[in-house]
Amino acid sequence: MGTALVYHEDMTAARLLWDDPECKIECPERLTTALERLQQQGLEQRCLRLAAREASEAELGLVHSPEYVALLRGTQALGTRELQALSKQYDAVYLHPSTFHCARLAAGAALQLVDAVLTGAVRNGLALVRPPGHHSQRATANGFCVFNNVAIAAKHAQQQHGLRRVLIVDWDVHHGQGIQYIFEDDPSVLYFSWHRYEHGHFWPHLRESDADAVGRGRGLGFTVNLPWNQVGMGNADYVAAFLHVLLPLAFEFDPELVLVSAGFDSAIGDPEGHMLATPECFAHLTQLLQVLAGGRVCAVLEGGYHLESLSQSVCMTVRALLGDPALPLSGPMEPHGSALESLQRVRAAQAPHWVSLQQQGAAPVLSPGTPCPEGRPSLLPPGEPEFKAAVTQAADALSVLLEQLHLHPTPPVRVAAALTVPDAGRALPPGVLCEEGSLPREEAQAWARPREALAQEEALAALGKVLYLLDRILDGQVSSGMAATPAPAAAATLDVAVRYGLSHGAQRLLCVAVGQLDRPPALTDDGRNLWLNIGGKEASAPSMFHVSVPLPVTTGGFLSCALALVLPLAYSFQPDLVLVALGLAHGLRDPQAALLAALLRGPAGGRVLALVDEESTPQLATVLASVLNGEAPPSLGPFSMATPEDTQALMYLRPRLEPRWKMLQVAAPP
Repeated sequence: MGTALVYHEDMTAARLLWDDPECKIECPERLTTALERLQQQGLEQRCLRLAAREASEAELGLVHSPEYVALLRGTQALGTRELQALSKQYDAVYLHPSTFHCARLAAGAALQLVDAVLTGAVRNGLALVRPPGHHSQRATANGFCVFNNVAIAAKHAQQQHGLRRVLIVDWDVHHGQGIQYIFEDDPSVLYFSWHRYEHGHFWPHLRESDADAVGRGRGLGFTVNLPWNQVGMGNADYVAAFLHVLLPLAFEFDPELVLVSAGFDSAIGDPEGHMLATPECFAHLTQLLQVLAGGRVCAVLEGGYHLESLSQSVCMTVRALLGDPALPLSGPMEPHGSALESLQRVRAAQAPHWVSLQQQGAAPVLSPGTPCPEGRPSLLPPGEPEFKAAVTQAADALSVLLEQLHLHPTPPVRVAAALTVPDAGRALPPGVLCEEGSLPREEAQAWARPREALAQEEALAALGKVLYLLDRILDGQVSSGMAATPAPAAAATLDVAVRYGLSHGAQRLLCVAVGQLDRPPALTDDGRNLWLNIGGKEASAPSMFHVSVPLPVTTGGFLSCALALVLPLAYSFQPDLVLVALGLAHGLRDPQAALLAALLRGPAGGRVLALVDEESTPQLATVLASVLNGEAPPSLGPFSMATPEDTQALMYLRPRLEPRWKMLQVAAPP
């Protein structure tokens, strides 16, 4: 199962036929430039290319009125003056004789992608389309949008494939009010949108775009609006929104399909968004979504009007869909004060409807008129001089990105496994290399001294394999790995792996130890390492670099630990290597261990080494290798609320760690 890329060159036919400064940015080059970059980076060739088909009028009727469809059909015979006159009846729309054909192709591309994913022909994919769709309503074109591509796809998935729960994630910089109106009373569709809002001063200037608009009737709580009230939001703000709002709700909702309204006007340099998120951020967001719905993710292009920023963001998204590790995020991982205010308000507005937020103690709602609290200021107040500075920043960021791609190409081997049990490699999934290499015996012995647990031949041989695999990860030959160790030597092997990694190129090492494992003596509070133990006797933080939390006993408790503690710590620390150690009787179920490993691929750019007990089940080795290879982790099963003890542990640690690790914050500073 691979990744589909759905496209048709006819979607470049519609273009603006008269002078309109507002509409001229929605141009055919948005598609052609993105496709060129996909080809130049060898990404299109790795996808299953599907030619888009036209949506039938019956399929359009899943969302749109027959009269509206007939009106659009009639535009094919209109002249320029008539098209211009009709366009003026809508807000920020232009029509062309080819618009009806292009818009049917755009909707059809989304349908084709959903069909391919839900029939198992592919795992995921991207529909590269125009015109966009998320502003379009039942009988109204709006904001460049003609037919609501994603909404039609969601209805189609429900009616033709029998899906009961669909998640729509709209990361376009504008509020997708069309999708909201269509599903606001429907509890089978969870709609999440972040958008530039500025307290209602930014288009489309709707009161219902604010955080307290949460749906209607049976759909209360299934509309989630995260309004950005300042421009200049960046990587930290976007990741924080996923960790502290979207993902807790999404895991509780348990979708069967994820649809992404993938607008890249929320990326750096865009003339509409004025935001600062770099293209690689969208790879991280995509990876975070791939742990949901068995990895069934369908991204459909919406906005994006800075051609190079758009194109590189598309490429980063496709890389993540293909399973490639995401490039590490650049810049300080500290959310802005205005972003924290928005997070606080949306969490409070949604808390009555979601157990996952209730167990995290969402704070009271701030009134809409509350000024932005003091915090890290937004970097870009709106204005022409500031936007010119943003364009320069975009050019710089894209230059850095291209340099990263050149200096840190995707490793030739995505996952390698060093196993100690003969023939265990036969159980590994396709694409995972069974690593046979080992450090020379003398070198392994030198690293093993004076640890008695490593003196035995079996333990020494396993250590040699672990260090050889670690070497290959650090020198860029392998992205991530999994290694088995004898149970009596687990702690000693971890200690040596930590020392070896820090002395062979790792600048910042995160060690996540699950079970009864003591902090290795090699780890100190020098800022180069962070130790997190899941399975300690009690919640404690002897230092900012030494954290312990009891093992959660419920699904909800585990998810809160992962999303509200582990990942915020990891993204704040920005490691270049992650060691995940699963000790003897670590207590995690296989799906939990797999989800933890999958989530930790992001912060270190995919450089993860998982150490497991050689007596672990073959199923654990298989599932860990699969998720490190970019596959989706298995479902955790039904959501269950965290215990009071798990909630108290999180509440104890958060305020103690937030002063150093800013991604833990979920509210604006008082």
